[in-house]
Amino acid sequence: MEKRGAARSCVMDSADNSDALNGEEIPAAPNEPGTGHRKPCPGEEMWDRARCGRSSKKREEVSPRTAEKLDSSTVPKKRDQLSPKRQEQAEKCQRKSKIHRKVGQRHAHFLHGPSPDTHFGPKASILQNSTSIVQIQDPTSQRLIWAKPPTNVLVIKKVKDEALLEPFKELCTFLIEEKNLVVFVEKKVVDDTALAKDTDFERIRQQLSPFREGYDELSGYIDLIICLGGDGTLLYASSLFQTSVPPVMAFHLGSLGFLTPFKFESYRTEVTKVIEGDARIILRSRLKVKVVKALKTAEPERNYQVEDNGLVPQSHINNETQKAFMQIHVLNELVVDRGPSSYLSNVDLYLDGRLITSVQGDGVIVSTPTGSTAYAAAAGASMMHPNVPAIMITPICPHSLSFRPIVVPAGMELKIMLSPDTRNMAWVSFDGRSRQEIQHADSITVTTSCYPVPSICCHDLVYDWFDSLAECLHWNVRKKQSRFEEITDSSDTEC
Repeated sequence: MEKRGAARSCVMDSADNSDALNGEEIPAAPNEPGTGHRKPCPGEEMWDRARCGRSSKKREEVSPRTAEKLDSSTVPKKRDQLSPKRQEQAEKCQRKSKIHRKVGQRHAHFLHGPSPDTHFGPKASILQNSTSIVQIQDPTSQRLIWAKPPTNVLVIKKVKDEALLEPFKELCTFLIEEKNLVVFVEKKVVDDTALAKDTDFERIRQQLSPFREGYDELSGYIDLIICLGGDGTLLYASSLFQTSVPPVMAFHLGSLGFLTPFKFESYRTEVTKVIEGDARIILRSRLKVKVVKALKTAEPERNYQVEDNGLVPQSHINNETQKAFMQIHVLNELVVDRGPSSYLSNVDLYLDGRLITSVQGDGVIVSTPTGSTAYAAAAGASMMHPNVPAIMITPICPHSLSFRPIVVPAGMELKIMLSPDTRNMAWVSFDGRSRQEIQHADSITVTTSCYPVPSICCHDLVYDWFDSLAECLHWNVRKKQSRFEEITDSSDTEC
């Protein structure tokens, strides 16, 4: 496969981050290096020292001579003793500080809350260090921007669905003839007999660049991904890129379509806007899963040479430790279940190296916020917006009345192992694929991946999510309660 120069895409911080008060645009306040605090202006800093410094000690705690020394050396001058220029600077900084505090409290169109104050009372605060600060861009300001115009587009079509042949041909013709783009398609789609019989499409078909999953590396080639189908096409697109994922544009042509907000009827306008960089982005976090399995001494090592249904490539085998490693990034969930056995599964859960509980039931689901509306929702978990940084742990039919689904911070490391006294083995799957058996001494480590899926929004990341809840899952749909014809006393109203 010839490598072409791929355009780079990134998330741009739009001007929506700036707020306004009384018709004036409020600039962002500078921060102290290594802290999350706004750096005070010189005049404001001086007045803070005057209020909170040593001069605030009670006079009876020091001798008169010491108090006189403090008054003459450490206490700053009063406001009326400052020079006019310094006094104006101090008042300006105090006004700006009040404005920033008001904006931080209001955060009406920011999804992330305001930065918390890390000073508690007059003396207590949080120890500041460089590893404790994480800068998170506000999701409402995330827009797509191209460093170079995109040239290579990957089109993923739902397989074994003849109803998608016409939309697929229309889109490929539009991208190749009108947009002059290189279109990559799965080889099995190009070789489809129904597509090969269409003589009118043969010229476009010859210009398609086929690829084979597991053989052709797409990272570094693809600038944009366009999905035609349901949610499964987006999950499949995520599995093709185990590092950085290009922007994904998903058209609703499947059965459910919770993750596919675009309508194909307006594909020309929508695709053109995305190519021109006029689009909002929602970053869907993924889970980085590492599976460590003991090599079976009774099985020849050749069984682990080829990746097939979850088997590990040769490069991931450590012959010294007799361990096989597999790492995969999942968009929805990791599922550990009891498989074909009729016994309860008994799985131990560790958080940051500490045992928190043992799951006795049909299994456990570890999901992202995106996956909270999939298998986890069917198992009783809450539905979570994709921009919430978290990992969800949901038991599957637990044999306990008090085991409820929990949510842990996204930065924690989860480890799953079989309990020593379990009666049977367990099975694990990743976004419904690569299902394999887990035995004693095997372990599964789950953390939040640093490679999210940049999903392009149709409207915005808030409206799209609630629209999917209403349209696909019929969230909170019920018959409206009728009003009374006339107002009567409540004691006379019959139930």
